[in-house]
Amino acid sequence: MKPTTEVTGRILLVDDDPVILRTFRSCLEERGYSAMSAGSGPQAEALLQHHVFDLCFLDLRLGRENGLSILQRLRSQAPWMRVVIVTAMSAVNTAVEAIKSGASDYLVKPCSPDQLCRVTAKQLETGPLASRLEALEGELRQAGDAFGSDNPTMMAVLETARQVADTDANILVLGESGTGKGELARAIHGWSRRAKKPFVTISCPSLSAELMESEMFGHSRGAFTGATESTLGRVNQADGGTLFLDEIGDFPLSLQPKLLRFIQDKEYERIGDPVTRQADVRILAATNLDLEAMVQAGRFREDLLYRINVITLHLPPLRERSEDILVLAERFLRMFVRNYGRPARRFGEAAQAALLGYHWPGNIRELRNVVERTSIICPQEVIGTSHLGLGEQPGGSVPRVGMPLRLEELEKAHITAVLASSETLEQAARTLGIDASTLYRKRKQYGL
Repeated sequence: MKPTTEVTGRILLVDDDPVILRTFRSCLEERGYSAMSAGSGPQAEALLQHHVFDLCFLDLRLGRENGLSILQRLRSQAPWMRVVIVTAMSAVNTAVEAIKSGASDYLVKPCSPDQLCRVTAKQLETGPLASRLEALEGELRQAGDAFGSDNPTMMAVLETARQVADTDANILVLGESGTGKGELARAIHGWSRRAKKPFVTISCPSLSAELMESEMFGHSRGAFTGATESTLGRVNQADGGTLFLDEIGDFPLSLQPKLLRFIQDKEYERIGDPVTRQADVRILAATNLDLEAMVQAGRFREDLLYRINVITLHLPPLRERSEDILVLAERFLRMFVRNYGRPARRFGEAAQAALLGYHWPGNIRELRNVVERTSIICPQEVIGTSHLGLGEQPGGSVPRVGMPLRLEELEKAHITAVLASSETLEQAARTLGIDASTLYRKRKQYGL
């Protein structure tokens, strides 16, 4: 008989041996876990498109497929999921290599049901601890990286963030991609009285409406096709702590009434379960979209916007933080020198000028990536402009607000930067607050 307690772990089994799959799945389900199985790497990737798993048991040899290649694809698609390599005794050395590549542990088969369940329990217990450690490391990184600032605007944002951190006010963080919205949200949680409780993130663009509701609020067994067991949602996981809704502008419109009700009343129901539950959760949200324009277009609820932006923090783009560019670049360089042990030690004068003159459409994330690449490829102590790979900046240094320029020049520079940091023209138009046809005319006008 299966336990009546709620499932605390969702497990993916990947093996080309159907007997192994049946045995593992039966054993895990008898212990109260939720398990699904795949016979190949592509089947596993397809399941990850529609389901969220906490743990994966991956056979190292799947026919002609390379288990290490599958491991990398699974880690890329579901970075939060812990992966245990299942291997025969003769391949233990390869399993150790898999751990170096990102696997959490390995299991030698044949194994007993008790061995399988011990490894499962250990990994499911370690997962939240690892997430907490990652959150703490993120808070330390933000203090030494993105949030060390001499820019007055950024300093004012940080001062406000610290002032409101120890309240339960909902906070909306606005800013372009790569400005550090997620890091600031972690910092606010770390500064708050909820710091010892979980910080849970939901990436809104990555989930369909059905999966979003299940992931957020949970579901009961039999609520929909494939719901073989009851599961807890992220809201339950974040109880007492903070729920961070990353890119909330992409939150499904059909689910926004349920999110609004939860924010107002702290009450929710799991899919297929009429029982009303409560959770003490603080809401932090972030987006690079213009939510007010989305409200006017009918793509975001106005009452939800009012609820999530009790406090609004605007993170300035890196191009408006010229005081911080070299400081951040040098800090990143020191970090990567420690990590990689390469010869590069400092930026030459020309490289410094290039860093200051670049418009940084990808903001701090792009700066970090540029410095990491530079630290690897530069064969000498002093970094030159050729190592940065930034290319020529037309017209010299990037135009900034307050410079003696015509309005058209500022508009052109702004549209250029938004286009460079947007995945599609539609996204760029939303960011600019104009329709796609207007953006098309502006591009043609400025020769972009």
